[in-house]
Amino acid sequence: MDNIVRIFDTTLRDGEQSPGASMNVDEKMTIARQLARLGVDIIEAGFAFSSPGDFEAVRRIAHEVEGPTICSLARAKTEDIDSAWQALKGAPKPRIHTFISTSDIHLKYQFKLSREEALKRAVDMVTHAKGYVDDVEFSPMDASRTEQEYLWEVLEAVIAAGATTVNIPDTVGYALPRSFGELIKGIVDNVPNIGGAIISVHCHNDLGLAVANSLAAIENGARQVECTVNGIGERAGNASVEEIVMILKTRRDLLGLDTNVNTEQIYPSSRLLSGITGMTVQANKAIVGDNAFAHESGIHQDGLLKEKSTYEIMTPESVGLSKSTLVLGKHSGRHAFKERLSELGFDLDDEELNKAFVRFKSLADKKKEVFDEDIEAIVQEEVMRTDYDEKFKLVNVNVKCGTSVPPEAEVGIELDGTLVTETFNGDGPVDAVFKAVCSITGTKSKLLRYSVNAITEGTDALGEVTVRLQEGERIVLGQGSHTDIILASAKAYINALNRLEFKMKESRGELI
Repeated sequence: MDNIVRIFDTTLRDGEQSPGASMNVDEKMTIARQLARLGVDIIEAGFAFSSPGDFEAVRRIAHEVEGPTICSLARAKTEDIDSAWQALKGAPKPRIHTFISTSDIHLKYQFKLSREEALKRAVDMVTHAKGYVDDVEFSPMDASRTEQEYLWEVLEAVIAAGATTVNIPDTVGYALPRSFGELIKGIVDNVPNIGGAIISVHCHNDLGLAVANSLAAIENGARQVECTVNGIGERAGNASVEEIVMILKTRRDLLGLDTNVNTEQIYPSSRLLSGITGMTVQANKAIVGDNAFAHESGIHQDGLLKEKSTYEIMTPESVGLSKSTLVLGKHSGRHAFKERLSELGFDLDDEELNKAFVRFKSLADKKKEVFDEDIEAIVQEEVMRTDYDEKFKLVNVNVKCGTSVPPEAEVGIELDGTLVTETFNGDGPVDAVFKAVCSITGTKSKLLRYSVNAITEGTDALGEVTVRLQEGERIVLGQGSHTDIILASAKAYINALNRLEFKMKESRGELI
C-alpha cells in the first residue's frame, strides 16, 4: 500500500465557509500560491457553480497556480459539473469533485430521494464528469451516518463509473475514532473494486475529533485527507492540515507514512491565512499557536536548555519558526533567567545573579510576562552602580487633549536646582510631553523604543512605561510607573536621561 498520504486542502472551499472567512479572488490567489509552496497535493479552489466570484477563483487558480491538482466542488447536478468544467477547462491538472448525500436522514428530509434515486444520480454524474476529466472524486455526504451495506453499494457503483477517488465524509463530526476506523476497514474489505480508487476522508470537528478520526482512517487504509489550514471550516471546522502533516512526520516510526508537504511552510501559511481572514489562532493551538513552542515552567526550561528533545517532540524550525521561546514569568527558574541574561550580554557572578533573580521573581509575580527591557532595567538598578545624583527632576506635568483640543503639555523640570517650565504641542499627549522634556534638557538622544505594560488588571492598573534612548554609541533604558500613563511616560524619559548623564560622566572620568 502507498506510504504517501495525499493532502487535499479545502481551505479555499470548506474553509471559506467559516463565518467571517470569506475571501475575494485576489486573496484566494494569494492563499493558493502559498498552498503550492506548502506542497499540498490537491487544492479545492472553490465551488464554481455557486457564484461568479467562486467561478473566477477556480478558473484563475487552475490556470495560474503550478504544482497541485486543482479541484472544483460540484453537486451531483449536470449544471454544477458543467460549470466546474468550464472553470477548469485547459488547466494542466484538473479534478471535479461531485457529491450527494447517502444517509437516510439526509435523503428523507433534505433531498427527498430514495436510495435507488440517489445511487442512480451518483453514477450518472460521475459518468458525466468523467466525460470532461480523468480525475473524478465522489463523496457520499454524511457517510458516517449511512447504512454500511448501502454505502458499499454506492462506492462500488461510482468506481465502476470512473471515480478515481472516493471520499468518506464525517459531515457532522459525529464519528468516534474507533468506529470511523472500522468504517474505512469495512470499505476496504467489502467494496470489490476499491483497489481502483484512492480512499479519502473529510472529517469535521464538532466533537473535537476531526484529526483523530482522520488518523484512524489513515491507519485503516485511507490515503488522502481533506483538511484546512488552521482547521477553519463549517461550524467547528475541519481537520487541520498542520496537525495531520506533523503527526505523520513526527510519528513516522509508528505509522510508517509521510506526506509531500514542505513542513517549513506550515507556520507562514497559518500566519498568511490569519492575516487575510482576520481569524486569529488560539495561543495553545497545536503546531501554529503562539504557545506551541513557548516554555515558562522552570523545570521545562531547564530541561530544554540542556537538551531540546526533553520537552520538544519536533523542532520549531521544522514548521517554519526560527526557534523556541523561553517565556520568562513567575514559573521560570534560575537557569532560564541566567540564559536570557547571557543572551542580553550580561555576565554576572553568583552574588549579582542572586540579587537580580530575587528582583526578577518579585516583578514576575506582578506581570504575566517579563520582557527583555525589564531584565535590562533590573540589572541596571540592582547590579550596576545607581548611586548617581539626578541632574533632572520631574516637578510637574499638565496635559490638555481631546477631540477638539490639540494635545498640549506643560512640563516642569528642576535642572541643577532651578525649575524650568515649558509648554509644547504634539501629535498626542505623550509626544507633547517628550517634546517639552527634550527642549528643557537639551538632549540630542534618539528614542528607540517606547512600550507600555499594565502591571495589574483593571482601569486603575499601575502602568509601567519603558523607554530606550540612544545618544552616540550609548544606549540606556528608563522606567517609570504610575496609574496616570502620561506621568509614567514622563518619569521614564527623565529616568533614562539621568542614566545617560551618569554614563557620560562615567566615560569622562568625572565620577569618584
